[in-house]
Amino acid sequence: MYTLREGKIEDLPRVLELINELALYEKAPEQVTNTIAMMEADGFGENPVFGMFVCEKNETAEIIGIAIYYYRYSTWKGKRIYLEDLVVTQSERGHGAGKLLFDRIMKKGLEENCTGMMWQVLDWNEPAINFYRKYGADLEAGWLNAHLQDYEIKKLLD
Repeated sequence: MYTLREGKIEDLPRVLELINELALYEKAPEQVTNTIAMMEADGFGENPVFGMFVCEKNETAEIIGIAIYYYRYSTWKGKRIYLEDLVVTQSERGHGAGKLLFDRIMKKGLEENCTGMMWQVLDWNEPAINFYRKYGADLEAGWLNAHLQDYEIKKLLD
């Protein structure tokens, strides 16, 4: 039904469509400022900072899902694989594509000698929470996400 493969630069237009679909689902479409050009440089340039797998529907070869990852370092645990986004288009959810992508990220982490895998899920996203609970994932409470935008950093450092 589905085929998994590593993402290629020519996949980026569809990948960005899926990212925008996720942002709409998460009620934050205005927060996507990424572009194809940025993703080309960041994923396929001289020093790639992310990797990705795509899931294609066999009968159409259409990309219906993506898993984007990168590596982070934990001072407590060592090298970890970080699942930035797992997206399956709405019409294909519940048919196994998400499991294929998630399993592939876990395998990639083991191939790269990572000590584990990390990701985030919104506390109201019950379908995703239930999906991750099937794996026995620890869903931690008590941690707050923190971030500064580039324009905020520039203002602070001026």
